[in-house]
Amino acid sequence: MHEARGENRPSDTGAGRVGIVFVSHSARLAEGLVELASQMAPATRLIAAGGTADGRIGTSFDAVSAALREANTGRGVVVLCDLGSAILIAATARDFLDDEEREGVYIVDAPLVEGGVAAAVAAEGGADRLGVVAAAESARTSWTAPAVSAESGKSPTEAVMTAPVEAAPDIRYARTVTLINVSGLHARPAAEFVRLANTFPAKVTVNGKDAKSLLSIMGLALVAGATAEIVSADASGQEAVDALADLVESGFGEERA
Repeated sequence: MHEARGENRPSDTGAGRVGIVFVSHSARLAEGLVELASQMAPATRLIAAGGTADGRIGTSFDAVSAALREANTGRGVVVLCDLGSAILIAATARDFLDDEEREGVYIVDAPLVEGGVAAAVAAEGGADRLGVVAAAESARTSWTAPAVSAESGKSPTEAVMTAPVEAAPDIRYARTVTLINVSGLHARPAAEFVRLANTFPAKVTVNGKDAKSLLSIMGLALVAGATAEIVSADASGQEAVDALADLVESGFGEERA
């Protein structure tokens, strides 16, 4: 039997969190996604199920079946797939589970990389299965790159740094901060930022984007030296804005530009 492959983690990793399975035709791709997502969700059970039993490009029913069972810590499993046949294998493997296990498995229609990262961060934050599914599905609409015309004479990075900030209506409290860490708001600090935002009930935006959406925040492509306007129109939003602004101004514990 071809075993599901992933990070070498303690058997209790992910307890109390939704598990995530990456099904890919490539073992290296699935394992790479586990490696990437684990940087932002180290306590979530992330399982790779890629390739065939003999190491070729393809999918394995046995590997996916094993992954579904390994990923389940009691709160359900969300599955992301790369191509159509991977979805078919995942659906078949789910159908062969017993009734209780089957009900906890959801195969989500979302981009594998962006959706997988968003799902992992949501699971890390304690979201239930439906919350993790919603985070993964948000990848279909949340990722937007700034439009850059050839006539502008700007590089994509310059365009991001000078792009107009969307105005927030009825601003009650706002702070403008500058990214000081060398790598800017890349994956790990973005995940840290979003996890913190999700600990507050107030709605907060960053340059007009939802502070609680990982893909929206990463889509801003905020590099070192870029500014971010953190805003809440909620009466109770000042605490959230201050906490998020302080986190950015701390440099996320990384090397400063």
